[in-house]
Amino acid sequence: MATKSPSFLLRARVPAERYSDASAILDSLGLTPQDAVNAFFAQVVIRRGLPFQVAEPVLEPLLTLEEQGRAWDGAFGEFDWAPKKEDE
Repeated sequence: MATKSPSFLLRARVPAERYSDASAILDSLGLTPQDAVNAFFAQVVIRRGLPFQVAEPVLEPLLTLEEQGRAWDGAFGEFDWAPKKEDE
């Protein structure tokens, strides 16, 4: 008969709404929050780190200025940035 390895009781504070939302998703996948935590810890051990990238956000524009201009022209028509000269 196989013996079970000892377990550890883990308690964590999680915002109620996040727990509720995550539990509903996990339930639709046939998992419990305990299953998800066990899977997360297993991945940490396998990867020897978090199973996702943790980094500061890189604040770069989604489009270059040229791409923004083309998108504007396509959506609203070409815009003439030069001031209009009045007839003399």
